[in-house]
Amino acid sequence: MLVLEPQHVHMHQHAGDKAEALQCLINILVEDQLVTPEYLSGLEAREQQSATYLGQGIAIPHGTPQSREYILKTGVRLAHFPEGVVWDGENTIYLAVVIAAKSDEHLQVLQILTRALSKDVNEQVKSAQSSEQIIEILQAQPHSLVLHENLIQTDTFVEDIEDFFWNASKLLKQQKLVDPGFISQLDPQNTIQIQDDLWSISGTGYVKQPAVSIVKAQQPLTFQGSTIKTLICIAANEQLDTDQFNRLMDVLFQPQVQQQLETEQSSNEIAKLVGAETIPDWPSRSIVLANAHGLHARPATQMVNLTKTFNGDIQVSVDGGSFVSAKSLTKLLSLGCQRGQMLTFIAEPNTDATDALEQIILAVRQGLGEEVEAIEDQLTSNSSLNGSQLIEETDSVEISHCGIAASAGLAFGPAHIIKPKKFNYDRFGQSLKTEKEKLEIAIHTVKNTIHQFIAKSTSKDIKQIFLAHLEMLDDPDLIKQVHQGLNHNLSAAAAWHEHIEKAAKAQEGLKDKLLAERAADLRDIGDKVLAVLCNEPEVEEPEQSYILIMHDVGPGDVARLNKDRVAGILTAVGGSSAHSAIVARALGIPAVVGAGDGVLNIDPHAVVLINGDNGEFEVNPSAELIENAIREREYQRLRREEAERHAHEPAITVDQHQIEIAANVGKILDTAKAVSHGAEAIGLLRTELVFMSHNSAPDEKVQEKDYRHVLDALAGRPLVVRTLDVGGDKPLPYLPIATEENPFLGLRGIRLTLRRPNLLRQQLIALLKAADNRPLRIMFPMVGRVEEWRAARAILDEVLQQYPCSNLEVGIMIEVPSAALLAPILAKEVDFFSIGTNDLTQYTMAIDRGHPILSAEADGLHPSILLLIDQTVRAAHANNKWVGICGELAADPKAVPVLMGLGVDELSMSITSIPLVKAQIRTLNYAACQELAQKALLCDSATAVRTLVE
Repeated sequence: MLVLEPQHVHMHQHAGDKAEALQCLINILVEDQLVTPEYLSGLEAREQQSATYLGQGIAIPHGTPQSREYILKTGVRLAHFPEGVVWDGENTIYLAVVIAAKSDEHLQVLQILTRALSKDVNEQVKSAQSSEQIIEILQAQPHSLVLHENLIQTDTFVEDIEDFFWNASKLLKQQKLVDPGFISQLDPQNTIQIQDDLWSISGTGYVKQPAVSIVKAQQPLTFQGSTIKTLICIAANEQLDTDQFNRLMDVLFQPQVQQQLETEQSSNEIAKLVGAETIPDWPSRSIVLANAHGLHARPATQMVNLTKTFNGDIQVSVDGGSFVSAKSLTKLLSLGCQRGQMLTFIAEPNTDATDALEQIILAVRQGLGEEVEAIEDQLTSNSSLNGSQLIEETDSVEISHCGIAASAGLAFGPAHIIKPKKFNYDRFGQSLKTEKEKLEIAIHTVKNTIHQFIAKSTSKDIKQIFLAHLEMLDDPDLIKQVHQGLNHNLSAAAAWHEHIEKAAKAQEGLKDKLLAERAADLRDIGDKVLAVLCNEPEVEEPEQSYILIMHDVGPGDVARLNKDRVAGILTAVGGSSAHSAIVARALGIPAVVGAGDGVLNIDPHAVVLINGDNGEFEVNPSAELIENAIREREYQRLRREEAERHAHEPAITVDQHQIEIAANVGKILDTAKAVSHGAEAIGLLRTELVFMSHNSAPDEKVQEKDYRHVLDALAGRPLVVRTLDVGGDKPLPYLPIATEENPFLGLRGIRLTLRRPNLLRQQLIALLKAADNRPLRIMFPMVGRVEEWRAARAILDEVLQQYPCSNLEVGIMIEVPSAALLAPILAKEVDFFSIGTNDLTQYTMAIDRGHPILSAEADGLHPSILLLIDQTVRAAHANNKWVGICGELAADPKAVPVLMGLGVDELSMSITSIPLVKAQIRTLNYAACQELAQKALLCDSATAVRTLVE
């Protein structure tokens, strides 16, 4: 992030005219090794296109896109001209802020400058005597207090005071008024009762701009011997406008306000009641900004020039934030809008401004005077695709007949193809009343359908999925957001789809597999309602057994699967660790995934044969192939039954080498099931899923109870526990974390808990107390540096002084390549390694394993991964330490002999895979596996390794 610092200010410069001033600026940039001298041509070209005078005696000269080749490093420098320089033939500048930008980092500086321009600083800039004065002038924040309708939330479901705090903080964070951590400033002991069930709370830390959020609950909550239904949350710092704040408090202390708050359900009416800014109920249009460097000075000037040709008021907001005038250059720059963000324009009704919206949208789409690479703007489209956008959608896509083996077994039957849905609807509605009625009817219809599914279902897990869908449809915040779209004249279908897609994209951007399922749930329930609104018929399931063919299989699809009818699954996208693959394995349904878009064009009447063991499939197979498949399927059924009968026997090779077989679990109640399937240990307890099962942070007693349940069910078998593994890509609702550009490389795992040591300490205490000296193995996730391991171990050692545990081992997960490379050092200090092959593969190969196209290439049997596993095992065994595998690779039949041959001591996998893997190991020769593994290390691809194993 670029910042303005005193050392970047060059005071008392002199220039007779603009040309001399530009040369002066170039000399400064060259001296600081930010640009080459040729960058001057870019500055001059930009000034010829449009002068860069910003206002208040300040100019922001910068180069053209063509001159970026002369930039050595992004930076900003300031030159003070006390005598002034005539800049555009009319205005005189006293400060030039010259920008050399390879990216859009300079937009943050522009936001600082435009905030400074909200007050009269011309004379201050002119007479400044030091660089510190200049920085102080520019960074001084005017007194303010943000009171806005988008900071008010009504009909909120709350269970305790922390829910109030969470929702109030979320509103402030969404508008970028506070930083992550603000919620930690809110102490229930500091709440103040204003009136009967009206309370306030304030925080002063992590505040970017003073603001007030208001949260009104569905029902009053018992609190401190009284009740609370409405919370006023005050974010205050030294810039708080005390006069405005006092006026607000005067209003809130009026008795009639309490009565009005009690009955009023509209955030708009509450905003009016407390004197907050309201969102105008004006016609609107939205578009994603495609300009590479955001809404900087030049495109913003183009927008101002266009909007000023209309007499009516035109306002604009970014990503649902506050609206500002689209006719003010400084206000536009203060938005700091970057490529990919959503601009929403509203126009004053009954004026020529309403006619301007289409022209403005067109101008933004065309780049506002700049060449742009278009961004697909789904929010301005009248169609939707469920799931990932297909690369092609033509009948000419070739079918490869080979995908990725995802779930073992053979299956055949007629193809039942469900293609991504498309919905056509009008963007603007008939009337607000009519569209609201349409929406209510559609939601009610879908709820009835879901209730019918729940009544018919015999599966507890499926019922939970549908109950979660009902909760989404009852979410007051969701309905409120959709109603805001209706208030802007959108049709029910457009308002519904736009909000669902926006929410799903935000969830999907977190990238975590489990939370990505939440995005799929959102789209699934969104499509159900949209289908009703658009009169789209439901796809009927065939009566006979069939092969389900889809782009991908989401949680909602899983819930509807009838195991008696779905013989197999074939998908266009996905990898062996994708959601569809995991689900298929859990249900015992043969599956091939990642077979390409062509499978969606298979003739619906065709018979399809799939082989979940090798990833192959055949369209309209011969009678002979089907007969062979029937025989093979029967053999596999008998093999599984035989494996299950011997599931509790150890996994020992024919030459008497034994390996421990463990289970990966996320739910504590799954422990007993794992033991019944032959698990000799829990090789990975994902404690983040234990945390996620609670609505608020589980305290030490709650955690101890959960962990004790697992240890009791294990009856003396070892428990390997991964400490809390959450972060930017796996947030907890009660553990807010700043949004990160790349959460997979951000604050997660041990990096997070080392910065929240009390959280880690509390979890460690709960684990040690629950152990009662039973075999407990604690491992720290995402360790990439020796320092992280030592810091985490130090906290554990401190806890052990008070809570000793005689049967304890401590290790780390190897999921970052640096940890594998450091294994010879770490092995001297840890008790064990557990290799998470899912993350190790994606970090090593730089492929997101959830990527719809590339995930198929993220194969854990790639030689690069095997080499890292080999180094880790060698280092561990040299120090008499053991190594486990807890990724999906542990249950891959082709990986098992290779991993054993590399010397892995434990394999931990999904519960249903345990019997078959044990049975496979009993057929293997350990010496032969060692020879095979050495050959695999010399292969040049994952495909070559798999061919070698065959």
